[in-house]
Amino acid sequence: MYPKISDLINSLFGTHINLPIMSYGFFVALAFLVGAYLLYLEFIRKENEGLLKVTTRKITEGKPVSAGELLISFAVSFFLAFKAAAAITDYQHFANDPQQFLFSGEGSVWVGLLAGVLYTAYVWYDKNKRRLEKPVEKEVLVHAYEQTWMIVLVAAVFGIIGAKIFDQLENWQAFLADPLGQLFSFSGLTFYGGLIIGAIAIVWYGEKHGIPWKPMADSFAPGLAIAYGIGRIGCHVAGDGDWGIVNHLTKPHWLGFLPDWLWSYTYPHNIINAGVPIPGCTGPHCMQLPQGVFPTSVYETIMMVVIFVILWSIRKKIKTPGVLFSIYLIFSGTERFFIEHIRVDNTYNIFGHYITQAEIISPILVFIGLVGWYVLEKRAKTEKAI
Repeated sequence: MYPKISDLINSLFGTHINLPIMSYGFFVALAFLVGAYLLYLEFIRKENEGLLKVTTRKITEGKPVSAGELLISFAVSFFLAFKAAAAITDYQHFANDPQQFLFSGEGSVWVGLLAGVLYTAYVWYDKNKRRLEKPVEKEVLVHAYEQTWMIVLVAAVFGIIGAKIFDQLENWQAFLADPLGQLFSFSGLTFYGGLIIGAIAIVWYGEKHGIPWKPMADSFAPGLAIAYGIGRIGCHVAGDGDWGIVNHLTKPHWLGFLPDWLWSYTYPHNIINAGVPIPGCTGPHCMQLPQGVFPTSVYETIMMVVIFVILWSIRKKIKTPGVLFSIYLIFSGTERFFIEHIRVDNTYNIFGHYITQAEIISPILVFIGLVGWYVLEKRAKTEKAI
């Protein structure tokens, strides 16, 4: 496994660089970028089809800079310079454990103050240069695709919050043992928590900014599928614990063309240091699982790529807004429900049956998708008849 991107680079090219980029974080960022680009393309297409309308927004030009703007400018520039100075002077600490470094008190107050004052002065000067004696209010046109990055930011922030909340519910004892450590850890993100809370947030944002939720949900569907698949690549590459149960089965002969690690894998050098020591290994990540497990994150990546291809290929054929997202919910819920049978996860005892959080939520999403598809199509036919 390669906990950091530099581990992968060093393995491939025989180098000895040390980059402060964690593999899981890299693939999560890549997932957001790919998802955002696909959302951008879909917004343009739906506007051309008349499903999304151009809205207007009032802006005021020539306003004097506010105290709040100056305060935010100072705070952001101070923090960035404060940490950047320490990252340069103590690079190994930064590169070896960027998470711990960011949340530590290590930094340069004087560099932070200098950068904060200089940048705040620049903001004041720039605003003051464009200040008018009488500010002018005007309306500007706003296309949905121009709001892509703000929508993705809202989805990211509230998605991560939702993912953390659902993860704490799933790992309640660990949360009680170390509440702050669990909350501020970059690991431990539950996809369905992110999907549910993130969806609520972007629906609110879309309705507030003139983007109806049904065509927006359809625009999200293909990107969500491929983004989830990319994120699961990060889980596998880093070895973050999202793997399957022990695989005691012998690989069938008809699957002989597949590499052995795709059937059963011990996740050597995993980032969470799970398992037993690797003989002769030295360094921070020298553990591997004692028995091979199903690499379920790889299976999910494959399935989500297939789902993405299906959604992307049918998106132009489906004319009823909201149906494509309903189909996504059906596919996503079905995929996750079945993968849970061979995936390691915490369980709840419900009436004597042990089931996972995903096994509870995924059938609900499939049901919502089926009902949503039926209701939306029925309403569309009724409206056409009228």
